[in-house]
Amino acid sequence: MSNDKPVIAILGGTGKEGPGLALRWARAGYKVLIGSRDEERARATATELNAQLGLTSVEGHANAEAARLADISVLTVVQSAHAAALESVKSALEGKILVDATARVEFADPRPPESPSAGRLAQNLLGAGTRVVAAFQNVPASALKKNLDQPVKTDVLVCADDVVAGEMVVELAEAGGMTAYYAGGLDNAVVVEGITALLIAMNKHYRGHGTVQITGIQK
Repeated sequence: MSNDKPVIAILGGTGKEGPGLALRWARAGYKVLIGSRDEERARATATELNAQLGLTSVEGHANAEAARLADISVLTVVQSAHAAALESVKSALEGKILVDATARVEFADPRPPESPSAGRLAQNLLGAGTRVVAAFQNVPASALKKNLDQPVKTDVLVCADDVVAGEMVVELAEAGGMTAYYAGGLDNAVVVEGITALLIAMNKHYRGHGTVQITGIQK
């Protein structure tokens, strides 16, 4: 593992999306910390992921400890746990980057959420000492776990007021096999959350697995 790579914590990393992100980043040479409210569950998930990859670079911790040890934390919790999860790690995120993957959309009744975006709510709660980036709201959890040696057929829209932090997350997404684009400030992220509602509705109607892909931009 290269020592110049940031340590990544996935907070709420035992759910649907977290393990898939962890697999891809660990495989790409990053040290990954699985965070959970239940430390034993986090350790069990880390053990499973290490066994699948044949590595030892994934560790399990309580959420706050994972955030404290990491350079970049990625929040992958359900929307009902969003505020409580942020409160529990607020001090540990001071001076660091938090990537908020929250899409405030219900699968049973998918509708675009109201402003402000989940990323803006996180920034307001955490304060100026943490740089919040919104990303990964549209990435299907199932796609992350399949064909780890192949790119994920979805693009990631990255929103951040701090462009440098946003570009760091673009790089992180691409290390995990995704194409990513900086898409403006945190307030734009409410549109990205809304795309999740569109995708759910379309996939239900057409019984498909549609994702977001951007054309016409040269990278």
